[in-house]
Amino acid sequence: MRHNWFDDAQALLIGTLVVALGVHLYLTAGLLTGGTSGIAFLIQYAAPVNFGTAFFVINLPFYYLAWRRMGWGFTLKTFAAVSLLSVFTELMPHVLSINSLNPIYAAVIGGLLIGLGMLLLFRHKASLGGLNILVLYLQDRFGWSAGKVQMGVDCLIVLSALFVVDWQQVLLSILGAVALNLVPAVNHKPGRYAGVSWG
Repeated sequence: MRHNWFDDAQALLIGTLVVALGVHLYLTAGLLTGGTSGIAFLIQYAAPVNFGTAFFVINLPFYYLAWRRMGWGFTLKTFAAVSLLSVFTELMPHVLSINSLNPIYAAVIGGLLIGLGMLLLFRHKASLGGLNILVLYLQDRFGWSAGKVQMGVDCLIVLSALFVVDWQQVLLSILGAVALNLVPAVNHKPGRYAGVSWG
């Protein structure tokens, strides 16, 4: 059974809201993750550009690959997800103020929240753009685990953060990357969920 438009719409909304909460925890604790979002974190920490704007712009070149490899449906839903996340991350500080946050908690819970949001998007044939598009294509084409491939790439990007943030934040970010990618690695496998197969 395919998801209808309402199923997809609520998944995009809820998934991006959950991810935005995880991103807010990361930004509050000075952490980051991998993929295009990791690059957006680095830009926010190193330059006067906010996460939402950087994330939206970085993803623009990847829509061509999404369209060529995954089709218009996937591409439009991914564009919507990226746009929603960019907006929600900018609104989050206005609706949730955190005065005290343990960075270990932020790394683990923030990572799990982002992973859960990504899982919801994956199951509705959408992603958060960028490297997620490539990872999902590799899983669909070659059967490679989306979570495991993403985890390897994410760890490399997080290590590059040594040039921008303290090494303690990098270590916690690696912990967060493991927590984040554990969710899709365990729960998003080919054939396990009816909505996974590409139409």
